Amino acid sequence: MSRAAAVGLMLIATLAPLSAGADTGSGKKRRPLPSEFGRVVLEPVGEKGTLPAVVFEHWLHRSKFTCRLCHVDIGFAMKAGGTSVKAADNEAGYYCGACHNGKLVVQGQKVFASCAKATPSQACYRCHSVGKNVVPEIDFASLTRNLPRGRFGNGVDWEKAEQAKLIHPIDELDGISIKRQPITAQKDFALSPKLEGMPEIIFSHKKHTVWSGCEGCHPDIFVGVKKGVTKYTMVEIFDGKYCGVCHSSVAFPTLDCQRCHVRAVQ
Repeated sequence: MSRAAAVGLMLIATLAPLSAGADTGSGKKRRPLPSEFGRVVLEPVGEKGTLPAVVFEHWLHRSKFTCRLCHVDIGFAMKAGGTSVKAADNEAGYYCGACHNGKLVVQGQKVFASCAKATPSQACYRCHSVGKNVVPEIDFASLTRNLPRGRFGNGVDWEKAEQAKLIHPIDELDGISIKRQPITAQKDFALSPKLEGMPEIIFSHKKHTVWSGCEGCHPDIFVGVKKGVTKYTMVEIFDGKYCGVCHSSVAFPTLDCQRCHVRAVQ
């Protein structure tokens, strides 16, 4: 069995993002490789045994689309497997089918169609690739080679990559997104940690709204929209709640303390 197939079988067993790591038995979780971070494996809904599980790479999609477009306008759940996408949904133009329709052109390249009614063919394995020796058209190393480096996660500073115009994530999709008047982002503000001596957090709405808009966080993750209304702890964040919804699985992980705790205590 190839290494890729072994990894795929492990993913099926857990049905969780590889960004969460794997328990080695020593209490310390295995840190995923940069190309694995954010990877989600999804079992076909209602078609178990017909096709292998789908491997979804967040790094590829976030290089082309904002989080808001997929998780707000298109409607994907934030939790792996929480959407229960069916082939019929994709055929009708929902979820994956909103982009993977064989018509949409992104950055000069036509996006291949997903889920045809015909008998499963070789084309299906572009997504249903667990256990298959599938060579991707776009590989991780080539896509990220010239992007700013990050310490953890994918090893990429996606924020800097967007600011430097090295990537151009699409935030609206014709026929899916509704044109709206943007809300002016609040100014950056400081959050003081309860642990004495820990540097303060400088939270930037501007940086977050580029990727997630307001709707990506409010009200599903943070009910309150006023500073201090929603109370949470680092334990809850480490448990995948609040900031940890994204910063444990796709955005830079909580290992990177100094990406948030940036201002020394005066």
